[in-house]
Amino acid sequence: MQTAIMPQPRMMLVVTGDDFGYCPRRNQGIVDCFQAGGISNVSLLVNASAANEAADLAKRHNIPVGLHANLSEGIPVCQSLRQASTLVNQRGFFHGKMGFRQALERGQLSMEQVELELRAQVRLFSELTGHLPHHMDGHQHVHVLPEVREVFGQVLSDLRIPYTRVPVDPGLHGCTWLPAHLQRFYTQVEKDALDSIPVFTRYGIRWPDVYLGLTTMGRNMSVANLQRALSHAFSAEPSGSTSSSDQPVVTAELMVHPGYPSHSQQGGCGEGPDDFSQSADRLHELSTLTDPSLLALYSQERVQLCAFKNL
Repeated sequence: MQTAIMPQPRMMLVVTGDDFGYCPRRNQGIVDCFQAGGISNVSLLVNASAANEAADLAKRHNIPVGLHANLSEGIPVCQSLRQASTLVNQRGFFHGKMGFRQALERGQLSMEQVELELRAQVRLFSELTGHLPHHMDGHQHVHVLPEVREVFGQVLSDLRIPYTRVPVDPGLHGCTWLPAHLQRFYTQVEKDALDSIPVFTRYGIRWPDVYLGLTTMGRNMSVANLQRALSHAFSAEPSGSTSSSDQPVVTAELMVHPGYPSHSQQGGCGEGPDDFSQSADRLHELSTLTDPSLLALYSQERVQLCAFKNL
């Protein structure tokens, strides 16, 4: 019997499981999701409590892995920045998702220290995995913030890390189910991301045509919402840098956070796991991403899951 030739894909989709290394439960959920075909790529938090285990799991299961650069949660990797640096508070922890943004707005952060920390995280990533990251993005989207984006672009260019993430989600403005505070935060993330495009372009960094994931996080992830996101991606104007006129295949990244809920005392980046990690939302994402009807939808729509290194 002759094997049917697979039709050419309409979309190459990188489904990235963020926060790999956050805790053993998150690691196990991400591995289970990868093995079931629900994700095709992961982003490693090198300053998280289970980063060593995550790197070993990636090697064992041949999971493509990039760096989830973290400037907002936990403790710096760079030893010299752990005390009396602009990146940490009096307890020696990063300022937090909103605290980092507030300190940046007040002009209180040293971009030299941001660069030191980013380079230290890439070095640790290489020690843990044995290679440079295939892609590098920012935990809580810090990499697209003013000033930081310039340093981030410089570091990626110097180290020849080819890909990043530009979080401009085409479904954001028609999304009715996000609470007002999240809609405001994501709209600001989108503005920062759009402002990052000329900077990343200048440094020769690439990213997929379309980004998805702001409107499909946690409880908002469903097969119907993912189908809606894919249809937005097929009709979106590409913001990405991988497309060319002779290549009709759309490239996209879907950001996801599958896992099993963290135990209350286990995980995080130094201060214990957050509510997001302990919630049932992680398991909900894992179940949705591995739902046979979603995998059938990919096949029906000719969506080929891949890693950044395959783009």
